[in-house]
Amino acid sequence: MQTIVMFFQVVVALGLLNVWLLRFNQSTAYRGGNARSMPEEFATYGLPSWSTYVVGALKVGAAICLIAGLWMPVLVLPAALLVSALMLGALAMHLKVNDPWKKSVPALSILLLCAVISWGSWGEAAGLLSRI
Repeated sequence: MQTIVMFFQVVVALGLLNVWLLRFNQSTAYRGGNARSMPEEFATYGLPSWSTYVVGALKVGAAICLIAGLWMPVLVLPAALLVSALMLGALAMHLKVNDPWKKSVPALSILLLCAVISWGSWGEAAGLLSRI
């Protein structure tokens, strides 16, 4: 099971880094509304421009923690929970602008992977807390 969790950590991390660092200003089929870039997508949702960069920093930071968590497991659960919360927000934004369900597939997929990561890393986090 731990190998699957670690694989999912890498998949989620690379996916987030791809979207936020490589495809930030590129059009994809999954952007909300008719947006052609990440800033346009956040504007479509009615969010302030600064929120694009706050969410981006949180997602890139969480991605780095998921990768670092391969060696420092204490980072995994908080990162996976943060990404889960952000994916719930992404799903809510897609619903807000009445996007077709297809545009929600990446957020839902990442949310499900993070649920598995969280479940798989819960024992590690509980073991660390018991030592405190």
